[in-house]
Amino acid sequence: MDHARPNFFAGPYVDRRAEAREEAGWLQAARSDPATLYMLGRGTTQLVRTKPEPRIEFLTGDHQVVRDADPRQLILLGWFRGVRCVFIELEPERSVSVPEGATFEELRPLSPLLLGDEAGLLAYARALVIWRSRHHFCGVCGKSTVPERAGHVIRCTNEICRHEFFPRIDPAIIVLVTDGERALLGRQASWPPGRFSTIAGFVEPGESLEDAVVREVMEETAVQVTSANYDSSQPWPFPSSLMIGFHATAEPGSIVQVSGELESAAWFTREQIESGGTMVPPSHAISYRLISAWLKGRS
Repeated sequence: MDHARPNFFAGPYVDRRAEAREEAGWLQAARSDPATLYMLGRGTTQLVRTKPEPRIEFLTGDHQVVRDADPRQLILLGWFRGVRCVFIELEPERSVSVPEGATFEELRPLSPLLLGDEAGLLAYARALVIWRSRHHFCGVCGKSTVPERAGHVIRCTNEICRHEFFPRIDPAIIVLVTDGERALLGRQASWPPGRFSTIAGFVEPGESLEDAVVREVMEETAVQVTSANYDSSQPWPFPSSLMIGFHATAEPGSIVQVSGELESAAWFTREQIESGGTMVPPSHAISYRLISAWLKGRS
């Protein structure tokens, strides 16, 4: 893997042009532009074409679903490959007519097969949909809410409250701990047999990223981290995380004791990992990047 390359789901795959969201006539401009492309989502599924290769099924403004869409269902994503792109958020139970061969599918199993920029665009849209689905009512006063600013802000309809809600992500650290010649990997009981990965966990309120690295590794494996260095980050919309990757070190000979969060954890040499006896995460995951960098001596 090219260490300077963005992680999967990341990178400049879309020109967001946030200033366009502030324009009152953004929707009219989108609908009047014949080049505008539309994406469809229903719940957490999205309209794609799976054969011969998974691709986003873009619709144009003359499609019936696009013409019938309620303005509140539309989100301006930005400009994708130089073209304005709008996401339409359908009701989860709604049945619509779509082009032959296109189906609504979940992103996660398809993501490794998608082009990188299309996977990033779908991940972006999925994260927004999940956030919007959790804010139908105001968390301050309980009144109903409405989307504004091209779908990127949710506002309370109570004229006294008028609280605004913005998209939120859940920061989580993910760390490869080494003691020089060995890497600390753990596994969850639900994973395929033989699969091991890096240590990860959510950042708590009032906690720095470095503090979270130390705490999570100690809680899950009883290993004391002595230093930690940032590597890279990855959007992970399952449902709404930002994975913040670190390389960390521990004292040689540290004893591993797992907590209830992991089924097992242990130290692995490069030879053990490269032999294939230990299954590492898929190549589109940031955990693979961290492990790969250490195997090549770059951590």
